[in-house]
Amino acid sequence: MNPLAPLDHLTPETWARANRLLVRKALAEFAHERLLTPEPLAPEPSGPPPEQRRYQVRSDDGTVAYRFAARLLALDHWWIDADSITRHRGDTELPLDALDFCVELRGALGLGDRVLPVYLEEISSTLASTAYKLARPAVAAADLARADFQTIETRLTEGHPGFVANNGRIGFGLHDYHRYAPEAAHPVRLVWLAAHRDRTTFTCSPELDHDSLIRGELGADTVAGFTDTLTGLGLDPADYLFLPVHPWQWENKLAVTFAAEVAQRRLVCLGPGPDEHLAQQSIRTFFNLTDPTRHYVKTALSVLNMGFMRGLSAAYMEATPAINDWLAALIAGDEVLRETGLTIIRERAAIGYRHRQYEAATDRYSPYRKMLAALWRESPVPGLAPGRRLASMAALLHTDADGRSLAAALIARSGLTPEAWLRRYLDAYLTPLLHSFYAHDLAFMPHGENVILVLDGATVERAIFKDIAEEIVVMDPQADLPPPVRRIRADVPEEMKLLSIFTDVLDGFLRHLSAILVTESVLDEEAFWRTVAGCAADYAERVPHLADRLRRYDLFAPEFALSCLNRLQLRDNQQMVDLADPAGALQLVGTLVNPLARFAPSRA
Repeated sequence: MNPLAPLDHLTPETWARANRLLVRKALAEFAHERLLTPEPLAPEPSGPPPEQRRYQVRSDDGTVAYRFAARLLALDHWWIDADSITRHRGDTELPLDALDFCVELRGALGLGDRVLPVYLEEISSTLASTAYKLARPAVAAADLARADFQTIETRLTEGHPGFVANNGRIGFGLHDYHRYAPEAAHPVRLVWLAAHRDRTTFTCSPELDHDSLIRGELGADTVAGFTDTLTGLGLDPADYLFLPVHPWQWENKLAVTFAAEVAQRRLVCLGPGPDEHLAQQSIRTFFNLTDPTRHYVKTALSVLNMGFMRGLSAAYMEATPAINDWLAALIAGDEVLRETGLTIIRERAAIGYRHRQYEAATDRYSPYRKMLAALWRESPVPGLAPGRRLASMAALLHTDADGRSLAAALIARSGLTPEAWLRRYLDAYLTPLLHSFYAHDLAFMPHGENVILVLDGATVERAIFKDIAEEIVVMDPQADLPPPVRRIRADVPEEMKLLSIFTDVLDGFLRHLSAILVTESVLDEEAFWRTVAGCAADYAERVPHLADRLRRYDLFAPEFALSCLNRLQLRDNQQMVDLADPAGALQLVGTLVNPLARFAPSRA
């Protein structure tokens, strides 16, 4: 094999383009979070189109200037023309370099000595990922709009729309990237371990048990083979539970860091499972390619990515099935939620191995407590009606090599007006989020990777929410919840509760979708936000019994606090927030004008 082949994507051309795109994103998102303040420049005779203006951002020491054309949209969204960006030191034009950008602006970005080198490594990895995606054969958005679930999943290019360093994956080597990165689309067979019961906790929904789950996932022949491995070692299979692990985790962490457990046969490697899986955008979750009706498997992965070590806590996993079953029952018993078509794919079983010495030596935040756990999440495939297909909601923010968006392509294929298409999507996505908040004090983490859209042709029919147990919160510390579910209760200050909609939905997702559709001339800003406001107003009319809460938490308020995601990562890129205290670490900087306010329904 040519030793340079895995590096084919790292060419001067792809590297230059990757840097240009990431500098564009850094300028846009850091300006949005008010870390940078672009200065307007005087118009040039042959300047940008009239809706754009030219701006400049200077380095900390003032010697380097970044100049670009941009359009300022609602919610302080900076749409920047990537090809317009230039970098200057005096009269000399310099190449764009995202690493230089971070160093030159480290003071403005608040990058301390501890965080900066790790952040630069995440930026470098993000650039390498972008270069890989750029080097693949291009697929037009119009073609992707007809593609199947996993084709779309593996062709997405952007990652999280807000975070600049969003593909860090620190821990992966070159060959690991080609094996395990979602964009590599390389089928993976999970490694299976036998874990001794005295160190292992397995929990599941009432209708399941460990043995029936494992038989359903592995098949009788594989289970028999694994059992024979144990008996061949003189071990009693009844003393063990079967546990899937990420191949990288086994090779790079468990076989070394848990060597004592392996040597003393508390952990026994059984080998790869029979099914091929595909890593999803969330990197540590796998879709079953061999049998798509089988569960997703989410694994611990001790790789640093976007502000967190992507492990799974054995202690945290224990309550996962109960939390999912509680939420599924809540949705099934709520008429409004049922009528939106909302479903969740339940995390039906979880398993975690507890290493006694590491637990004795660490607190609950430690990555040493998150090295060996897994969960099984339902597949959305069995619940599909005939003729329907799936797409991650993140796909709506995808643009192809020519700048054409998948969202615009779906709208064109649907035969609907842009407003009608958008409204159907909002009815499926926004309405259940609003009702969950107003009726149940319940907030999700509804970013693009946590929502799957069910498409009827090219139109959104309904939404499926996932990644439940780690990321939902009931914002009432006194809520009457079953004991295993009480972990999701949180005491969130009154003034921060509605940020679960303002920040996570309007600013975190719809801001980006609006910018894509507006700059592609699919519809204008007024039409976009009027449609969003119309969805919210129609929901309010439907729930008159919640009028007091709708007034108390006013979705049409003139402004709301700007909550900054990159500031969290720039401050601490090892552990951005404590999931048990979601409001405790927020970085709030001023306010944003609410684009819904001008469309507030009359309260006369």
